[in-house]
Amino acid sequence: MDERLKVYDDKMHKTLHALDEELAAIRAGRANPHVLDKIKVDYYGAPTPLQSVANVSVPEPRMIQIQPWEATLVKEICKAIQTSDVGINPTTDGKVIRLVFPEMTEDRRKELAKDVKKKGEASKVAIRNIRRDAIDAFKKLSKSDISEDEIKDLEDDTQKLTDKCVAEVDKAVDAKIKEILTV
Repeated sequence: MDERLKVYDDKMHKTLHALDEELAAIRAGRANPHVLDKIKVDYYGAPTPLQSVANVSVPEPRMIQIQPWEATLVKEICKAIQTSDVGINPTTDGKVIRLVFPEMTEDRRKELAKDVKKKGEASKVAIRNIRRDAIDAFKKLSKSDISEDEIKDLEDDTQKLTDKCVAEVDKAVDAKIKEILTV
């Protein structure tokens, strides 16, 4: 791959990675420990990722179990989950925290599917903006010592890369929607 194109390839793949992270955080009926990825717990005054202070497991399809490594962290973890956007109240027995995910209604599934489509569209727009920036940059090169054919090749390669990334976005969105709508 041309070095001039590599920068834009990296940007597009970062956009895909960001979309994957966003989609992983959307809960789709069954318990997914990734919904807790963004939660930070106050651990001796420092905001620390939940996975760094507790063992997170999924003992049942609709339950996440959190076992803190220190019993003193139970209250802090509960507080962090309640103030987050997970939307589930934790239950605890003093040692273990449980998050029970309710069965989703059909309306909620459709709403989540729409949300996933919006995130996919936003990612496609970001990828197309990267393509536009790349083509603008290549057109500016024309004033220097690069031939018109080389510019055309770079633009074609950028379009192929864009098409490939947009197809990956569509694939990820379709997979997540299928997961959400599966009862």
